[in-house]
Parts: sequence; C-alpha cells; structure tokens
Amino acid sequence: MEIRLTKIEELPALMEIFAQARQFMREHGNPNQWGDSRPTEQAVRTDIEAGQSYVCIEAGQIAATFCFSAYADPTYARIDGGAWLDERPYGVIHRIAASGTVRGAAARCIEWCFAQCGNLRIDTHEDNAPMRSLLAKQGFEHCGTIYLADGSPRLAFQKNQ
Repeated sequence: MEIRLTKIEELPALMEIFAQARQFMREHGNPNQWGDSRPTEQAVRTDIEAGQSYVCIEAGQIAATFCFSAYADPTYARIDGGAWLDERPYGVIHRIAASGTVRGAAARCIEWCFAQCGNLRIDTHEDNAPMRSLLAKQGFEHCGTIYLADGSPRLAFQKNQ
C-alpha cells in the first residue's frame, strides 16, 4: 500500500468513501458521530489545500483516506477524566475512513502516521466500537475525554514511543 497526499481531483472519490463510512457507522451502532453530512466537502477540501489530506492506495484504487497534522490540536488542550501520556509535540489523525475494499487499510494509515512522529493522538465517538477496537489493537491508550469546538465529547487516545 502506498500513502500519499490527496489530489484535489480525488475529492469526489473521498466524499463517496465518507458516505460509505457514514453508512457503516449507522449499521454498527454509531449514527451520530458523522450524522448524515460530516465531514463536509468544504472540510475535506480545506484538508487537501492545507496539505493534510492523505490517501492510501492499493492496486491503483483509494483504499482509505485520513487527515494527518503535526500541529497541536486546540480541542486537545482540555482533557477531562484523565490526562495525556505526555505533553511532547504530537501528530493528530482526523477523518479516517476506509473504502472497505482492502482489509487493514485503516490500520496501515495509523501505522504510517505513527512512523511520521512517534507520538500520536486521536479521538472518536464513544459509540464507535470498531474504531475503539482498532485503536486498542494499535497500542493506543484511552486518556480521557476531549470536546470538539461545538462542545461534543469524544474519547481521546494517545500512543507514543
């Protein structure tokens, strides 16, 4: 699998993957994390334009997509019910979604992100059991609860070297 920056012309394919991911979430007890419209096309376009959107390619097709940033996330400044493992600089994964065509694509994306910085944070909705399971398999530790800009709570995880 190859991981590279997303090309703007791939935006429609990414939006289709996100639509499939929303359906998967609904079918697995998580209808609220992305609802019917998140992430928005504008948010994904902004990720691409900022050089923070990546795709995982297998056999010439997009197997997964994610946003990776090596900048401190302002929503991670406050954590309740626990604490981050450390306060060193970290990378953040957002908006990770797999097409469902390649087994292990999301795990490969997470591994790639960890290789970039060695200190990684991610959050997910409490109803997202498949993501929580993947994070546990990838060696992440649950650190507490963070709050999105709109006040929505998310379970926060971190993995470091």
